[in-house]
Amino acid sequence: MEQNPQETVKQIEKTAIREMRNWGIWLLRVGLGVVFLWFGLLKIFNVSPVVHVIEQTFTFTKDYPGVIIFLGIWEVLVGLGLLFKIYLKITLIFLWLQIGGILMSVFLNPPLFFTGNPFFLTLEGEFVVKNLVILAASIVIGGYRTKPME
Repeated sequence: MEQNPQETVKQIEKTAIREMRNWGIWLLRVGLGVVFLWFGLLKIFNVSPVVHVIEQTFTFTKDYPGVIIFLGIWEVLVGLGLLFKIYLKITLIFLWLQIGGILMSVFLNPPLFFTGNPFFLTLEGEFVVKNLVILAASIVIGGYRTKPME
């Protein structure tokens, strides 16, 4: 007996939803881990395209180039923590601190991020705004089947 086409579509949808639930958080965590690892390595090897943003916002970093390397190491550790689920709650706290520093830059140097109108972003502004997605993703990862710290 043949299955109704609507039933076939429903079955495919159920299977897709089940697989997204099974793999979604893992993919989100690994994807964020790769991004942090990659961006951190770019800072460590002094080839990051965002160093000028950091230096223009936090001007003391021009006098202390080790700060950029420190931030790179920080990001690499967050990336490894996400990739290998090492001390995940602590890793997420360090991620949130890093994102907080990035978002703070908008208030410290607005002309770098806006073209005069708060709705018109510069390239640097777009870089910062995408961190809202990273923040939201990290909150989803942290809230998924984890026990509160005791």
